[in-house]
Amino acid sequence: MTNAFTHRPVLLDETIDALNLKEGGIYIDGTYGRGGHAGEILKRIGTTGRLLAIDKDEEAVAEARRQFKLDKRFSIERGSFALLKQIAASQNCVGQVDGILLDLGVSSPQLDDPGRGFSFKQDGPLDMRMDRSAGMSAAQWLAIAGESEISSVLKEYGEEKFARRIARAIVEKRETDPIETTAQLARIISDASPFHERNKDPATRSFQAIRIFVNNELGDLKDCLSQVLDVLADGGRLVVISFHSLEDRIVKRYIREKCRGDEFPLGLPVMHSELKPQLRLVGKARRASKSETDANPRARSAMLRVAEKL
Repeated sequence: MTNAFTHRPVLLDETIDALNLKEGGIYIDGTYGRGGHAGEILKRIGTTGRLLAIDKDEEAVAEARRQFKLDKRFSIERGSFALLKQIAASQNCVGQVDGILLDLGVSSPQLDDPGRGFSFKQDGPLDMRMDRSAGMSAAQWLAIAGESEISSVLKEYGEEKFARRIARAIVEKRETDPIETTAQLARIISDASPFHERNKDPATRSFQAIRIFVNNELGDLKDCLSQVLDVLADGGRLVVISFHSLEDRIVKRYIREKCRGDEFPLGLPVMHSELKPQLRLVGKARRASKSETDANPRARSAMLRVAEKL
């Protein structure tokens, strides 16, 4: 039951303000989740505004269609935001969108549902796919991946310093017992980790890394960002909430490059207008307030970045 889970998005008020919503505007919520952002956007875009939502998760899409089935301003497409321009084209709004929102990573309803396999805190099937109709589950990948590949994923996407030891332990364990549940994997990681950080489960980085890899999260993000300028109208806003340093690094670099514009040889006297910047940075990166992180510890790693198309 999808409605068993409730979720207030991190940095909700700051995000809605950053979108600079206007009546009659067209907006894209690239990560619908459970509709926390969508509901607030629809309150502010008047009777002629439009909101196009996107989500990989079949449960999120079903919940969206249930929640907003009577609102003709709203539509949702199942898929990745990596298909941003294609989906916008299907709605005849390429180059007309006034705001694009990306709330990256796994949603709280996904994380809290043991049946999805995202969390090591509750035992469940080791799946981790946001779209369970496509690709390999985490269990399927761990059953066939080589030790060096597993180690590389844990190190690159999880910044796990014991990646080699954990990868070796996974390969050794699967020779005798298939690794099919989150509890099994968490136990293997814990046993393979010679040092446990205080107040941090040893499985944290590895679970995060495997999830990012299985869902191609960083690849999808790069693909999506490459289409943003084509989809946005002049003055349209890009608003991104990231929860992982690798995600935030990609977003920060993209915004910086598009704000800087064309590259010229060092020392060449060039006016800023001649650089042809395509984005304008809107304010500084924002973090959640202490009151929000106290109420929701998951908000501690959130980073909000905003840019506007010139």
